[in-house]
Amino acid sequence: MTTLTDPPKESFRLSMLIYDTRYRSMTIQVVALIGFMLLIGWLVNNTAQNLLDLGKEPSFSFLGEAAGYDINQRLVDYDNQNSHLRASFVGLLNTLLVAVMGCITATILGVIIGVLRLSKNWLISKLMTVYVETFRNVPVLLWIVFTMAILIETLPVPRSFKGVDVGAVVVTNRGIYVPEPLFSRSLGDIHLFGASSFRFDISLDLIAFLIALALGLFVRHKINQRAHRIQEETGIRPTTWYLSLAAVAVPVLVVLVTLGFYLGYPEFKGFNFRGGTHMRNSLIALWLALSLYTAAFIAENVRAGILAISKGQTEAAAALGLRSNRIMSLVILPQALRVIIPPLISQYLNLTKNSSLAIAVGYMDLTGTLMGITLNQTGRELETLLLGMLIYLLISLSISLVMNWYNNRVKLVER
Repeated sequence: MTTLTDPPKESFRLSMLIYDTRYRSMTIQVVALIGFMLLIGWLVNNTAQNLLDLGKEPSFSFLGEAAGYDINQRLVDYDNQNSHLRASFVGLLNTLLVAVMGCITATILGVIIGVLRLSKNWLISKLMTVYVETFRNVPVLLWIVFTMAILIETLPVPRSFKGVDVGAVVVTNRGIYVPEPLFSRSLGDIHLFGASSFRFDISLDLIAFLIALALGLFVRHKINQRAHRIQEETGIRPTTWYLSLAAVAVPVLVVLVTLGFYLGYPEFKGFNFRGGTHMRNSLIALWLALSLYTAAFIAENVRAGILAISKGQTEAAAALGLRSNRIMSLVILPQALRVIIPPLISQYLNLTKNSSLAIAVGYMDLTGTLMGITLNQTGRELETLLLGMLIYLLISLSISLVMNWYNNRVKLVER
């Protein structure tokens, strides 16, 4: 009778880290990681020592010093006696403003142009092709400067509106003046961070408006959920558009009426307009150029996503009697999103980073404040550049996080 036993286990030896395939890859990775960390440590230590020898040891105390320069376009209160930290914050808000406006505008234009590129109308299809190829193959910096030149050279000067009924919106070569939202029974502001250089005022009127809007959207979501449930049970979807509209509009209107909402219109006084909201040419040029440039790339992403959908989907929807526009909005685009969104994230990131070219037209964003004037005045190249890179990194990661979350929501679920 033969007895089978397990072979004795081989004891571990150091040579196995190199010659045994079970450990070799891990050994190489650990050695590479240690070497990389040593290189980073040497670079950091060498940089710190060189700065110390130059009498410029790393310090961020300069952020509390008076900035001494003005920022023409801003979303919060600021004057030249505020600190560099405050100036950097104003620049960051300007960067976020352009990024948000640009992403929204570029997305709308990109979807429309991408769909029109697939139009059966030869003229429309070719015009959209010319648009895409023109904007994609010219550097975005040239488009920014070109747009700024058009705004300055073609629009009328403010004094030409003297004695003229200008209406609600005024377009001049110094920018666009639009009505300003005001409240006769305002709730005031909340002052965050006290009297520090990072003080930030939040309007209670804006908070009340956002709460009312959020409440309306929540009620609308519940109405749509109920409509979905009825449709699944009976096969008939009830008409809910008027309920959804009322759910969003009524709370917002109640808040606006309660606060005494009205519009403040721009008026010509002296040599320029006063009142209203002033959008300077630098902001408009940067916004339009980045939007039109990025829309060309988004259009190609949309076209690729639509072409990725089987033609049978379109034919099946047409066989059910759906029109072309309904087929596109209800059948094709929802399925194409899983192809469109991943490259769309890259376009949003590119637009946000391309906004750093704002200094070419005098728009004071994060690059122009923190990594521009502040750097030149304080001589803190390393600190300002590190802060700038960190902020752009956080913005990009935030955009990626939100878009990846949305991508997971709209992707197809296999059963």
